[in-house]
Amino acid sequence: MGLIQLFILAVGLSMDAFAVAICKGLSMKKITIKKAGIVGLYFGAFQAGMPLIGYFLGIQFRDKITSIDHWIAFVLLALIGMNMIRESRKNECECECEIAVDCMSDENTEDSIVKKNSKDPLAFKNMCALAIATSIDALAVGVTFAFLNVNIASAASFIGIVTFALSMIGVKIGHVFGTIYKSKAEFIGGLILILMGIKILLEHLGIITF
Repeated sequence: MGLIQLFILAVGLSMDAFAVAICKGLSMKKITIKKAGIVGLYFGAFQAGMPLIGYFLGIQFRDKITSIDHWIAFVLLALIGMNMIRESRKNECECECEIAVDCMSDENTEDSIVKKNSKDPLAFKNMCALAIATSIDALAVGVTFAFLNVNIASAASFIGIVTFALSMIGVKIGHVFGTIYKSKAEFIGGLILILMGIKILLEHLGIITF
C-alpha cells in the first residue's frame, strides 16, 4: 500500500472522529489550541492503537487464509463504509438535538450555573468512550492490514497523525460553523472506505494494476 493510498484510507477512517470533534467544538464556549489538541490526542492515539491490535489479531490467521485475504479486506472495508454512510443519515441531527437539550436544561438559575461548571466536555471517561467508539472501525482495518503488504508501525502512526490533525480542525469547524459538515464527513468517510475495499479486491484479481 502506497503513501497516497494510506493517506486516503487514513482520512476515511478519521471521519468519525472528525464528526464527533465538530460536536465537541459546538459545545465549547471558548476554543483554544490546548483544548483542540486534547481532543486530537484522544482520537489520534486510539485511532493509531486500534489498527495495531487488529493487525496482531489478524496475523494469527494470515497463513491459513491467504487465498481469500483480498476478499476479507474487501468485505470488512465495505461493511465499515456502509455502516458509516448509514450512521451519517441516521444521526444527521443528533448533535444539534444534544446541544438544544443542554441549552433548554441550563436556564439562568443558580443550579444551572453549578451544573454548567460541573460539565467538562474533555472529561477523561467521556473522551475515552468517544475515542473508543470512533476507532472501532480502525480495529477492523488493522485486521485487513495483516493480509496486505503494510508496515503496521508506520501505517498506524500515520493514521493517528492524520486523525489528530483532522480532529483539531473539526473542533474549530464545529465552533464556527456548527454541525453542517458532520453528516457529510461521515458519508464521505464511508464512501472512501468502500472504494478502497473495491480497489484492493480488483488489484488482487488482476483487473487493475495501480
